[in-house]
Amino acid sequence: MNSHEIDYKIYGDEMQFVEIELDPKETVVAEAGAMMMMTDAIQMETIFGDGSSQSGGSMMNKLFGAGKRVLTGESLFMTAFTNGGAGKHQVSFASPYPGKIVPMDLSLLGGKVICQKDAFLCAAKGVSIGIDFRKKLSVGFFGGEGFILEKLEGDGMAFIHACGTIYKKELKAGERLKVDTGCLVAMGKDVHYDIEYVGGIKNTFFGGEGLFLASLTGPGTVWIQSLPFSRLAGKIFAASPQAGNGRREEGGIFNMLAGK
Repeated sequence: MNSHEIDYKIYGDEMQFVEIELDPKETVVAEAGAMMMMTDAIQMETIFGDGSSQSGGSMMNKLFGAGKRVLTGESLFMTAFTNGGAGKHQVSFASPYPGKIVPMDLSLLGGKVICQKDAFLCAAKGVSIGIDFRKKLSVGFFGGEGFILEKLEGDGMAFIHACGTIYKKELKAGERLKVDTGCLVAMGKDVHYDIEYVGGIKNTFFGGEGLFLASLTGPGTVWIQSLPFSRLAGKIFAASPQAGNGRREEGGIFNMLAGK
């Protein structure tokens, strides 16, 4: 294997975290700020990009790898956690919102998974976190994730997170599934992805499901989330007290905390 071999255990139900167990000199990379806790022998280092080309790679390759992450809306930097001790040590990473953490063994998934650009949590060192361009204009403008999705490549373990309940479905060759564009979390490399117009005046203006759906055609595996984070955030924002109305809102705990 080119990627480091890591062991893991996922804790919790709705607010999960994953504990990664590292042998000496093994490394896991994660998004900045994802770390929850680690044992004393774990050494932390900020790196450009995903760390897959850190050893022996040129500075240009490192900058290019970091630049790809900027295109997906992520930070230039990631954090590498290495076991610098003699025995096994652990580092844990937490999901940033209610939902599930999904472990993916890329060696069993054809070496590549495509996911929404903010789904990645952490991975064994050696896994490449890059970009997947969607060339069709329909996918680019109406796909919910724009022209760029995130792709995870390699032969190691990677972990993604999503909101709500996660449903994994195996599509047969030629089998098609229509999904709300915000509910698509990830798909295998052989799944064909396109966008379909809902159609119909009543559906368009009164259906409440959006104008477009993602059309997924097998063969391959797809992962669907029951509650897109954007939908959850929209509900929270709609229920929050409106600023600047010059009066005290119901739910006075917010006013109490603000000293009003």
